Amino acid sequence: MSNAAVSVKQLAFQYPGQTKPVFSGLDLEIASGLRFGLFGPNGAGKTTLMNCMTGLLAFSEGSIALLGQPVLPHHKSVNHLFGFVPQDFSFYHELSPVENLAFFGAWYGMHKKAIKQRTTELLEVLGLSDVAHKPVEKFSGGMKRRVNLAIGVMHKPALLFLDEPTVGVDVQTRHAIISYLKELNQQGTTLMYTSHQLQEAEDLCNMIALFDEGRIIVQGELPQLLAANNETALEGLFIKLTGRAYRD
Repeated sequence: MSNAAVSVKQLAFQYPGQTKPVFSGLDLEIASGLRFGLFGPNGAGKTTLMNCMTGLLAFSEGSIALLGQPVLPHHKSVNHLFGFVPQDFSFYHELSPVENLAFFGAWYGMHKKAIKQRTTELLEVLGLSDVAHKPVEKFSGGMKRRVNLAIGVMHKPALLFLDEPTVGVDVQTRHAIISYLKELNQQGTTLMYTSHQLQEAEDLCNMIALFDEGRIIVQGELPQLLAANNETALEGLFIKLTGRAYRD
């Protein structure tokens, strides 16, 4: 039996009106328990791939399974298995953290008692207890990022997708979020993370893949990849394997 948290086989996706697919014949497997980072230039297809994995986009060929369960586009059968923290804020700005978590907890199918208990726990862990009943629209960027994260982990998912979870935050908030993600991983949550914060990625991820032009260029543990390419940091490896040309 496979121990994969994510299994992608011969995946193909193309946006309407485009002349070529974003990716075709793509294979990727992420073992359970990893802190897995997927990195690549703008336009490489990282967010598109993540949206296929979470059922937000309908792929044309191939298959995706999360923790052994097939992903069907726009189908909710696997929603309870994973959490998703997107780059764009995914909450109701006019509502408070408590109200947002109550709404999304109910959407996840949680009972009222569990929602209340989990809300109290998350607000304390993420430093939001003092603003629990204030409208999120009045929050700083870092506080909004923490609300976004709280929503993604509200139902204690076994698999967590993270698309630029710390973009636009200060050093203290970034450190706090990364520390919390490591704690989640230690408790058994598999992390699938993508970001342009490569120094942050070195701290968080224990397995990485570089993704460009719809294909995996290289995959493995970072120390081994650095040694094999005579580089000392992920940024150098990234530039060496994806080039220095501008990407839009």
